[in-house]
Amino acid sequence: MTMQPFRTAALSIAALVGLSLPVLAADGLAPRDEPAKTLPVPDTVSPELQAVIAQPLHDGWNTPPTTPDGWRDLAAKLEAGLGPQVAPMAERLRVDIRPDTIDGVKVYRVTPRDLPPANAHRLLVHVHGGCYVLNPRLAALPEAVMMAGIARMPVIAVDYRMPPEAYFPAALDDAETVYKAAIATVPPANVGVFGSSAGGALTLETVLRAKRDALPMPGAIAPGTPMSDATKRGDSFRTNALVDNVLVSPDGFCHAATLFYAQGHDLADPMLSPVYGDLHGFPPTMLTTGTRDLLLSNTVRVQQKLHEAGVEADLQVFEGMAHAQFYRDDRIPEDRLAFEQLAGFFDRHLGR
Repeated sequence: MTMQPFRTAALSIAALVGLSLPVLAADGLAPRDEPAKTLPVPDTVSPELQAVIAQPLHDGWNTPPTTPDGWRDLAAKLEAGLGPQVAPMAERLRVDIRPDTIDGVKVYRVTPRDLPPANAHRLLVHVHGGCYVLNPRLAALPEAVMMAGIARMPVIAVDYRMPPEAYFPAALDDAETVYKAAIATVPPANVGVFGSSAGGALTLETVLRAKRDALPMPGAIAPGTPMSDATKRGDSFRTNALVDNVLVSPDGFCHAATLFYAQGHDLADPMLSPVYGDLHGFPPTMLTTGTRDLLLSNTVRVQQKLHEAGVEADLQVFEGMAHAQFYRDDRIPEDRLAFEQLAGFFDRHLGR
């Protein structure tokens, strides 16, 4: 049966109902044109989250740095704004932070002051976000502090090397180094790995690297809104463009940062786009995203691929949230809920 009779019938039906068929794109599939519209702040979320959703697109989303010094200066500027928020958050959540070095890699040890005996032999490894080039030093810590404080588990936060001092795969090398040290300290089944955005990608990449190197798998992982496809494939790259007030656009600063980190390396390499890796044998996984997240599709596609590989994979999607807005402020009810869910997930899956 050829497609021509079907198309003829479709044309006849369209004529009967007074409709015109869209012009087909070059690949034979018609795109959908969407008229301009205004998106109200949803009244289905907390007032605290409404204030975050209402924030305008940030300056510089479409004017990324073009030099190594420019990226270094941007990272320093963001750290100056975010770093001072870490100590008050740590105090509210009753955790202590201590800088350390593990096999040459800079880390922070984030430890609950009231560590339960049941968690004394558990350990979480955190890899921070920031499009591979942002959030060094204290700016790396909000997510680690929230996890340590709410899950009441010790966390090692990896302050991995970044451009322009070190390019791909330096961040992944550092994450794997710390993971190796972690599983030498406690049983691998008692170790979890987590992080969001680039940290979510690095979480997945670390497990792929561990498989390649025949290392034991962690007990569970939690990649939040992972940058799992650096090639910009995925529906929400289009549907949430200019809706997400963090990443904003698939052609914005984060893609430029990824190109800077990759330094010409193939973006489809699973060590940059882990959705293209072999996810068989992965540990139980929990993914987090939001309905306005530019990487909603990146997250959903990872869950689907994990399911296809026979891996247990949970997904939590938050109303109205843009990219990685679930770990910046412990005073937002939805943020606390996200980490309460993550804490319960790790508690169920990690050994004791």
